[in-house]
Amino acid sequence: MDVQRISDELEINALLNTYARAVDTKDWALYRSVFTDDAHIDYSSAGAMAGSRDEVAELLSRSFAAIPMTMHYITNIECEIDGDHAHVRAMFYNPMHLPGMSELSYCGGYYHHDLLRTPHGWRSRNLREENVWFINSPKAKASEGKTAP
Repeated sequence: MDVQRISDELEINALLNTYARAVDTKDWALYRSVFTDDAHIDYSSAGAMAGSRDEVAELLSRSFAAIPMTMHYITNIECEIDGDHAHVRAMFYNPMHLPGMSELSYCGGYYHHDLLRTPHGWRSRNLREENVWFINSPKAKASEGKTAP
């Protein structure tokens, strides 16, 4: 492994850490800085939104205002780097306290980032979340309270 590859992987790891900190601290300017101006972000596998960086950041800022706590852990980062482009697959684990829930909820899965090296460092041009599992989902709790007709 050469020095450039090591440097790229360290920078990409730092970018994913910044992403997690931005979401968990609800710092939407920092969140935007992780992405290119024309980025597309897709959280639809979790039943959430997909759209441009600014559309998603605005929706997150409104919806996360009601969420008291999230804590993203991003691990097992795999990078396929080709010059100034990279594809990254990373696992996530996210405990969170959702509104109206007495206990913590948890979800996990994969982040798939297409990255571009910019004059400001690596930035995500496309993020697709692949939500694999969810424990203590508000949707599951809501359906528990319903009775059959």
